[in-house]
Amino acid sequence: MSPEVERSELLKRFGPGAIRTPANLITIGRLVLAVPTLFLIVELGSGWVTVALWFVLSVTDGLDGWLARRDGTTRAGAFLDPLADKFLAVGGFTALAIRGDTSWIPVVIIAGREVVVSLYRAYEGRRGVSLPARQLGKWKTFIQMCAIGFVLLPFTADAVALQRAVIWTAVALTVVSALDIVVAARRRTP
Repeated sequence: MSPEVERSELLKRFGPGAIRTPANLITIGRLVLAVPTLFLIVELGSGWVTVALWFVLSVTDGLDGWLARRDGTTRAGAFLDPLADKFLAVGGFTALAIRGDTSWIPVVIIAGREVVVSLYRAYEGRRGVSLPARQLGKWKTFIQMCAIGFVLLPFTADAVALQRAVIWTAVALTVVSALDIVVAARRRTP
């Protein structure tokens, strides 16, 4: 390790075992705020209140990641942050499907991808192959959050064809990001 990297690691405020960190508190807040937000999506659908709450939940994902990189990543954060992302993405698409704003097919594909990728990571982990989050997966989450937000925007509420295009773009990226993980595992397999 270079002296600069060692010095920056020493300046981290929290070690891997820390639980009460600003990043983890934001992630827990995201999980707690997600529940009423998802209920509001089901009850109200498109509207400025739901868009505002969804925006806060989406933007704080980047904030907790930035804080974790600045202060030190933790095992709790490594578990909670992806859990919050999955809960929001699957929950958001489920809420839209319950309302009839989208079909259940995107929900099944997105939820199925998350289950399959989690099982695949566990399988490869037992074989000694580590599969950390990839950039395409981060983009997938961002696009999924944007797609849900797009459907919730009041001025796109009647643009059903455009909403479907945005949703299916998110679904396509969801599938591509799963394939990206498989390809990465094949490259790392001894």
